[in-house]
Amino acid sequence: MKNRRHKTTFGLWGTALLLAGGLLFFIAIPKVQAATLTLAPPRGSFTVGSTFDVTIYLDTQKQSINALRTYLTFPPDKLQLVPRGAEKSIITVYSSPPRYDNTNGIADLQGGIPGGINLNNGQVITFTFRVKAVGTALIQFLDETKVLANDGLGTNVLSQAHNGIYDLALPPPAGPVVVSETHPDQAKWHPNTTAWLKWAPDDAGVEAYSYILNDTPTDIPDDISEGARTDIAYRNLGDGVRYFHIKSLRRGSWGGVTHFALNIDSSPPAEFPIEIVPGPRTTRKQPVIQFASTDTLSGLDHYELKLIPLTPEAISIGQGPPLFLVPLTAAASGVDRGQPLFIEVDSPYVAPELTYGSYDVIVRAYDRAGNFQEQVQRLKIVSALFRNISGQGLEFRSRLIIPWIWIWIFAGLLLLALSYLAWRLERWHRRVHEQRASRQLPAHLTEQLDELKKFREKYGKIAVLLLAVTLAAFAPVGARADTVELTPPYISIVSKDISNEEIFYVGGKTDSSNVGVVIYLQNLQTGETISQTVTSEKNGDWFYRHDTFLPGGRYLLWTQSKLGGQVSPPSPQVQLDVKPTAIQFGASRISSEFLYLFAVIVLLLVISALTAYILFHVYHGRKKHKLFLKEVQEAEESLRRGFAVLRRDIEAELEVIKKVKLSEKISAEEREKEEQLLKDLEQVEKYVEKEIWDIEKVEQAR
Repeated sequence: MKNRRHKTTFGLWGTALLLAGGLLFFIAIPKVQAATLTLAPPRGSFTVGSTFDVTIYLDTQKQSINALRTYLTFPPDKLQLVPRGAEKSIITVYSSPPRYDNTNGIADLQGGIPGGINLNNGQVITFTFRVKAVGTALIQFLDETKVLANDGLGTNVLSQAHNGIYDLALPPPAGPVVVSETHPDQAKWHPNTTAWLKWAPDDAGVEAYSYILNDTPTDIPDDISEGARTDIAYRNLGDGVRYFHIKSLRRGSWGGVTHFALNIDSSPPAEFPIEIVPGPRTTRKQPVIQFASTDTLSGLDHYELKLIPLTPEAISIGQGPPLFLVPLTAAASGVDRGQPLFIEVDSPYVAPELTYGSYDVIVRAYDRAGNFQEQVQRLKIVSALFRNISGQGLEFRSRLIIPWIWIWIFAGLLLLALSYLAWRLERWHRRVHEQRASRQLPAHLTEQLDELKKFREKYGKIAVLLLAVTLAAFAPVGARADTVELTPPYISIVSKDISNEEIFYVGGKTDSSNVGVVIYLQNLQTGETISQTVTSEKNGDWFYRHDTFLPGGRYLLWTQSKLGGQVSPPSPQVQLDVKPTAIQFGASRISSEFLYLFAVIVLLLVISALTAYILFHVYHGRKKHKLFLKEVQEAEESLRRGFAVLRRDIEAELEVIKKVKLSEKISAEEREKEEQLLKDLEQVEKYVEKEIWDIEKVEQAR
């Protein structure tokens, strides 16, 4: 009971200590507030040639700070920093001289406040900018901007930095009012390289005008009259910003100047790759499509994407976004022919769930002038572990493609190697069988047996029994339009790289909407020409996809616009090739994939048969070879025993002669016999003392 009371007391004191420690910990931690930097004014509109001030204000949020750095960036092509004299600032000590760079658009300021400062609307510095060109200018803080707390640790307490955005425009017209049908909005970019300008007199009694077109935003034309005309057209203008300056002459005096901006961008965005993740050939039904382009003048505006199914199994109804409208076999013409639409997308774009088959992924990158760059990437959704990539090879798990040439080389070499191995094993098996069936001894044993026969003739019938035993061991065993003159349609996309297993398609633009587009396709081999008519949409886009597969061969493609009874001239011809990757017998078709698959199956069957043949001969050959080795070993042991008996007999004969030599003088005939016996004994001992013969080494050598 006492122990329990002590434990309870200790638990209460421990809890109290923990709470006190935690309270002290939170009291001891300095409360870091979030300081903010703000540009004032944060936005505004200013005219070219004027100046305006931008001031940086600091709010420390009741936190003492002692140092800061402001690192600003601005567009140097639109703004220019103007030097200012000394001014009020919270900074008292500069750690480095302020750095202003009008070439790269940078303003860098670093300084400190000894002893620290706490304020909510402190003026850090004021910058003066001169407007150089029209447009939109963003002045922003970069990541290097910092506000350091007066805590001795240099803690960065900056949490927010509010940037500024400013509209820059030309001064209001002081002269004639200028308009342009080709470039109506001075703030926007236009792709037209021909500028048509009109103006109206700013007052009655205008006698003449003086005007000029150049790259200077606020230039003043000279006092030389250009006549009293009220319009002008400039043709073949280059890309960039041009400024039209005009003033009028009335009662012998020149009036104010009007400036008009022409923003021209006739170049499309840069070419770009389309990346499909995990790959352009994949088993994933919702691949990720990535793309990115750049534009040096007007800048990128948006991307549009279209998915065009190329194989019948890839065409589906109403999947996901409006990529597919109706089945391919629906209405006969126009947009009702299952026309895929361009949709606006961002990168990365996750495709809707697709079915197995081939697709063309078309991505258009639009700049702010309306120009676009179009790229196409082939996509295949596959299902098998490996899939035939027509004309390329076999693809394993949508990652590795082995070219067909290497596959056939490997298969040929493998067949040759297996065939050679099967031939060698069959010969070896047959030789082993024949050896056992014919009771044929190895050559060295045959030589030994011949030797034994010779000795038998000398020393009697000793070897007869051994020969019988040896031979017994080898006994046989069982075995669209608004103008009078129509222009031809523009072809922007066409499926040039297709096979006779993929659907042909073509698309482009017309000058106006609801214009009939007649598509002609001529087979150069047969001379046959087919034609189809579709209608362009409200934005001028038109698209056609063929109902069936085209036979393999070379084709010429051209188009014409048609409106009522009027027909445009033909468009430029486009040549395309359809690869004959499928064989057709009447209405039946055999695809290249089927042929490749059939060839692979046959190859696998041949390899399997050769492998089974090899295994058969290896098994039975090894079995018979073991029996043969055993029999040879038994025969060899029998010969050794025979030579051992023979040595004993020869030694007995020698013993007899030795005794005779001791008792009496032997004759020359007996001496000669003794010498012969000694020679025979020496030769016999070679066979008796020899190690067991390694028949496997002899067989491998053979």
